[in-house]
Amino acid sequence: MRSVLLVEDDIFDTMTAEKSFAKFNVPHQLHTAFNGEEALDLLMGRNGTEALRPLPEVILLDLNMPRMNGVEFLTELRANPEFQHIPVFITTTSSMDVDRLNTERLGVSGYILKPLDFETGTDLSDSLSLLEKLLN
Repeated sequence: MRSVLLVEDDIFDTMTAEKSFAKFNVPHQLHTAFNGEEALDLLMGRNGTEALRPLPEVILLDLNMPRMNGVEFLTELRANPEFQHIPVFITTTSSMDVDRLNTERLGVSGYILKPLDFETGTDLSDSLSLLEKLLN
């Protein structure tokens, strides 16, 4: 069973991701954080939070969140050698080229416009790449 960390502040987007996994029979354990700070707390076991082990095999990351946004989280994640290998897929409503370029510089595996959908959308190849990672 795949371990997935979803960093998302919108409960409806969290439910949509869960439904997409179920629709395609993706065996997974979903862990959630509502912003970048909570996600780092989970990964590092800080601020009274037990460290998430084993580490997630994939991180799904929203860009626009309170407290610590997706780019800030990704910058800290990539600076830590323990977490550099984890594939990160951006899931966002932002279709701005600057957001895509900033996250690509930080080594994301894909950029998927919400809602997360493995069948349609302008980012179908990134969605299918995510699905392949989760199923293999």
